[in-house]
Amino acid sequence: MENSQKYISENQERFLNELIDLLKIPSISADPSYKENVHTCAQHLADNLTKIGIDNVEICQTAGYPIVYGDKIVDASLPTVLVYGHYDVQPADPLELWTSPPFEPVIKVTDKHPQGAIFARGACDDKGQMFMHVKAVEAMLSSGELPCNVKFMIEGEEEVGSENLGIFIKENKEKLKADIILVSDTGMLANDVPSITTGLRGLSYVEVEVTGPNRDLHSGLYGGCVANPINVLAEMIASLHDENGKITIPGFYDKVVELTDEERAEMAKAPFSHEAYCQALDLKDTMGEAGYSTPERGSIRPTLDVNGIWGGYTGEGAKTVIASKAFAKISMRLVPDQDPEEITQLFKSHFESIAPNAVRVVVKPHHGGQAAVTPIDSIGYKAASLAYEKAFGKKPIPVRSGGSIPIIALFEQELGLKSILMGFGLDSDAIHSPNEHYGLFNYYKGIETIPYFYHYFNELNA
Repeated sequence: MENSQKYISENQERFLNELIDLLKIPSISADPSYKENVHTCAQHLADNLTKIGIDNVEICQTAGYPIVYGDKIVDASLPTVLVYGHYDVQPADPLELWTSPPFEPVIKVTDKHPQGAIFARGACDDKGQMFMHVKAVEAMLSSGELPCNVKFMIEGEEEVGSENLGIFIKENKEKLKADIILVSDTGMLANDVPSITTGLRGLSYVEVEVTGPNRDLHSGLYGGCVANPINVLAEMIASLHDENGKITIPGFYDKVVELTDEERAEMAKAPFSHEAYCQALDLKDTMGEAGYSTPERGSIRPTLDVNGIWGGYTGEGAKTVIASKAFAKISMRLVPDQDPEEITQLFKSHFESIAPNAVRVVVKPHHGGQAAVTPIDSIGYKAASLAYEKAFGKKPIPVRSGGSIPIIALFEQELGLKSILMGFGLDSDAIHSPNEHYGLFNYYKGIETIPYFYHYFNELNA
């Protein structure tokens, strides 16, 4: 990989400028007004794949946004790596909290990124991390050092649930045939503490609607006489956790896989500062399920959180009404063996059962996904570990992530393949938030590390 590394070093400035061009495209999949931009981004990516020498590049249309595919088959007898990523991004709201326009990338120095970070929506999630793979493969192709086959599958609907990806996979199993899936849509513990994500939580996402009277009512004339949907909803939500932070839905924990003391001890080896954690979030203390540390609560334990709640009058001044309706969006992060459809049904049954007769409740399921775990004794994990060790000079730590990438379980179910999650972002990179950014060190280090994965994966499969 010596020639590839030299190529990467000589082309860093161009690699950065090409990422900047990609980040300028507001490919927001959740907002229909950006539809043209999302399609433009797909074409931009396809053009880039063609330019670096990828074959069979195509923009595969779906019922939603397209999937960009391309491959390079060096030798059919060699292992094949399927690279997955996404080119769509989250909405940038609230815009007033950005220190620079979200689609006008700028480079700034931060405490966590003394070498500079690129600030833009999608910088870390996932354009910057996805594009590392494109540039790493370019380096290997240009240097004649691509040691195995590679396929790209880059989608445009990850931020809205990947609804059409499953259909595409089921219809293209032969096209997507591979030995491992490589993904960079996670992070690492610190720039000097490399880590590999070995587990992801699943997800069940619902929206609830509580209806009381058939119209908004005068709170003086009707207050105390009819149910206030906002009050009722607040009480119902509050009852979903007990005094120890445990979720009260019957059957919720029945299939939760408990880690052994030894496994928890291994997790505890990852560096964590409670003081620094609170300081970064401007908190006095943390809270959550009793009996578990903060890192454990955010990775190996299931959770339930309200993501949004609204109802009644929220404009300027006063309007004394009892609202007819109240709403909330609720997400449940799940751990291995918890089935999202089953959990959604458990939530629905419980939430409807605790509603007083004075209101009507509707639970609307949204998207969900299974949890996923990658064994650390697999060839894929070993190749990734050796790659990090080569690039960083130290062995990476296996970690469980609190986030969810539902398609990882889908890949295993439909393609029979495990995924290796080689993330290079940091928790402080503000993904999904204003001022999202991605360190230049991380971008370049990812491009440097990825070719080593191909080298070791091919070597270990020999």
